[in-house]
Amino acid sequence: MTLHIIKLCVGVDSLEELAQWQKQRLAEKRKKKQPLVLQHVTRMTPKRADEVLDGGSLYWVIKGQIAARQKLLALKPVKKGGTPHCALVYEPRLIAVMRRRHRPFQGWRYFDPKDAPPDIRDIKAGNLPEKLKMELSELGLL
Repeated sequence: MTLHIIKLCVGVDSLEELAQWQKQRLAEKRKKKQPLVLQHVTRMTPKRADEVLDGGSLYWVIKGQIAARQKLLALKPVKKGGTPHCALVYEPRLIAVMRRRHRPFQGWRYFDPKDAPPDIRDIKAGNLPEKLKMELSELGLL
């Protein structure tokens, strides 16, 4: 059974800002001739790795709303300051989802597919200004 991971996107105010940050990160890696891989390093390794890697995605919570997802590709063991960590490796393509409020939490959580918001398919809705999308979502109109 597929399982997702949900994570707060701390320090980012909009989906556009997240996309720009990731684009810059890939450009830095390209310049340093490093593998073009996006990853988020976390202290805890998911114990349900098989379910997460069976089509799971990393859902990003931005400013209190689930806003986007990226398909998870791998979980890699890494060391940070000599301490074991886990790198959540995900594909570069950001997929906007129908926004939904989500309370703050620490770290990451498993996210059941039945609770996951659907992807946005309406191009016009996807191109609205970030502030307007947040307000419309709060009103239940988006």
